Amino acid sequence: MLAIHGLTKSFLSPDGHRMVVVDVAAFSLGAGEQLALRGESGRGKTTFLHLIAGILAADSGFIHVDGVDMASLSEPKRDRLRAGKIGYIFQTFNLLQGHTVLENVLLGMSFGPGADRGHARAVLERLGLGDRLNHFPRQLSTGQQQRVAVARALANRPKLVLADEPTGNLDRRNATESLALIRETCREVGAALLLVSHDEATLSQFSQVRDFVEINQAQQGAVA
Repeated sequence: MLAIHGLTKSFLSPDGHRMVVVDVAAFSLGAGEQLALRGESGRGKTTFLHLIAGILAADSGFIHVDGVDMASLSEPKRDRLRAGKIGYIFQTFNLLQGHTVLENVLLGMSFGPGADRGHARAVLERLGLGDRLNHFPRQLSTGQQQRVAVARALANRPKLVLADEPTGNLDRRNATESLALIRETCREVGAALLLVSHDEATLSQFSQVRDFVEINQAQQGAVA
């Protein structure tokens, strides 16, 4: 499902020096596999996920997502591939505050195969939000907002789900419930899951955990 070779990404520091943040020789994730990456903030984990999702362009290397090299695509083509094959759960949720719960999911779907109101409602109902379809994000609890973000990420039936510290803004009870929901829903749709976190309670829920520093050869990582 995901195969990475020779992936690098660097940024210019304020003093003009080029700083390598991601340098991954090889990494892979199988279809339906669930893997957690452990790592502290500022070590390049989010940059790594952004490269996989095509949000950032790599300096060099290959990122094969379901057989297509994301790194070789133009930005518009990366956007289309991401919309069709990748679901992204952000730590800060990134919900559109001026749109309802249902509209947030429908807008996310519109960038992929197309908005399907019936399927969007079904996903939200599955996540316990059937009575919140016409609510705005500000009218929801933090845990409910996280569920909307999960619904948006999974509504297009992605092959790969990326989760960036998805429980970071939740209390322990909501974090445990949300993580279980993410993992269960990924299994239901057959999506592979790659989650990054520094929280040991979150990491302990995975049978497969790797330290990001083991796969990232970059010696410096001042970007999260």
